[in-house]
Amino acid sequence: MDLNTARMKTISIILAGGRGSRLKQLTDQRSKPAVPIAGKYKIIDFPLSNCINSGMRRIAVLTQYRSHTLNQHVQRGWNFLRTDFNEFIELWPAQQQTGGDWYRGTADAVYQNLSMIRGLKSEFVLVLAGDHVYKQDYSLMLKEHLESGADVTVACIEVPVEEANQFGIMHVDESDNIIAFEEKPAHPATMPGKPEVSLASMGIYIFNTKFLSENLCSDAQDTESSHDFGKDLIPYFVGRSHIKAHHFSNSVVVNENYPQDAYWRDVGTLTAYWEANMDLTKLVPELDLYDENWPIRTAHYQRPAAKFNYNYEERIGTALNSVVSAGCIVSGATVEQSILFNNVRVNSYSYVNECVILPRCDIGRHCRLNKVVVDADCQIPEGTVIGEDPQQDSERFYRNEDGIILVTQAMIEALT
Repeated sequence: MDLNTARMKTISIILAGGRGSRLKQLTDQRSKPAVPIAGKYKIIDFPLSNCINSGMRRIAVLTQYRSHTLNQHVQRGWNFLRTDFNEFIELWPAQQQTGGDWYRGTADAVYQNLSMIRGLKSEFVLVLAGDHVYKQDYSLMLKEHLESGADVTVACIEVPVEEANQFGIMHVDESDNIIAFEEKPAHPATMPGKPEVSLASMGIYIFNTKFLSENLCSDAQDTESSHDFGKDLIPYFVGRSHIKAHHFSNSVVVNENYPQDAYWRDVGTLTAYWEANMDLTKLVPELDLYDENWPIRTAHYQRPAAKFNYNYEERIGTALNSVVSAGCIVSGATVEQSILFNNVRVNSYSYVNECVILPRCDIGRHCRLNKVVVDADCQIPEGTVIGEDPQQDSERFYRNEDGIILVTQAMIEALT
């Protein structure tokens, strides 16, 4: 089978039902894939864009937890495909199709939608997480899958061995056959010839549909299983099936004029989320969002251009080493190494440093904010100082062990 035919016979399943509790109050009212990121996007825009750019245009987004904002975003921003060409992006909410349970794990989420997958007469299933930030050409991974004749191919990335205990770690032979798998091992195995790195699963899989269907049905009957791909099915396949590792470096999208490493981030914690946004404020960010050959798409709304007001001695509207999105007004304030999402206003004499300010926030006059994530629709009162007194920050807001502070409107209202 040629690659173009295989792409048309592939259904891409994006798992987007998770709460993402480690992001704390950022996911109180939205699912993790719907969290804003990088100034104008939502996290799910990255796997969706990768699918479209890879030629994978039959896509199902599986939703469950507080999915309204995610549903709204996908419906408004991703409805441009041609159904007469058998292209689609569909929302598949949890419907208890196989019983009385909601999705019990990543494998169970796909199992509960097997009837729809079979109805599409697909031959391959690409399973993706909806909460990672990266650029990958899935068609190159599919090509490897076809050439190897594997039952399942797992995308893997090299990670420093000292960080490997945070991931599912693959043991591979010289032909990249997966010969063992360990979930978050205390003593991770290293790659052949590379003692400083381990090979970690990215949570991206390509299955032959028949093989996947048979094994999901078996797993559903296993009362000891947690019904998760990483914890249960992938380890079970090792030694029983033809399972291959696909190196992310073989399909990562890199602009030839833009030097960068293979960028992939699981933004599952507040620190990781803050760091992923801060990455984009660097002179040469590791993730290139300016590549016209691999655009990251999102929902677009009519907004004016960003505006900077005043040029007096102590009242200069300026942004340094920052990302300022459409609709923003920096009015006599200084913004440094920060990201302002759409429709943010920073008022006179305020200083914002290393901050992530989500949409529609208003920072009052004479405020000082350092290493703060401000949730959407916050009204920061005049004279507020955050990020200078750890004890005071912890009493008023959420402050994690890395000194990143999260502020929501509910926290602000609780102070009055």
